[in-house]
Amino acid sequence: MDQLIIPGELPSLNQIIDLAKKGNRIYQPYNDVKKQLNIMIMYQCRKQLKGKKFNKVFLHITWFCKNKKQDKDNISVGQKFLFDGMVHAKVIENDGWKNVDGFSHRFEVDKNNPRIEILIEEVGLNEQSQ
Repeated sequence: MDQLIIPGELPSLNQIIDLAKKGNRIYQPYNDVKKQLNIMIMYQCRKQLKGKKFNKVFLHITWFCKNKKQDKDNISVGQKFLFDGMVHAKVIENDGWKNVDGFSHRFEVDKNNPRIEILIEEVGLNEQSQ
């Protein structure tokens, strides 16, 4: 398995909703945040995975949060940014059923070093070689 570490924390569902409410038809603050996160995650993918590409993956995601103030379901919505960044980095072709077998979530607290650790497990290799 390969590991990818994303420093810091991603926006929670509540933060995403707040950004969406601030926008109007001309300007959407959410789009700016999404673009910045895609670039940051893409950069981390390229830096850490060094051009590796996977056909189909199962992601084991551990969220190291600075505290327990956010609900776990609020935190895990950030996986959308993780998948989009991995697609932009060409780590996976797409984030649909063909390329993502599934994912699991664990939650820990590290107040000094919040981060997301992702273990990338490639699956389905035997099926593809037949």
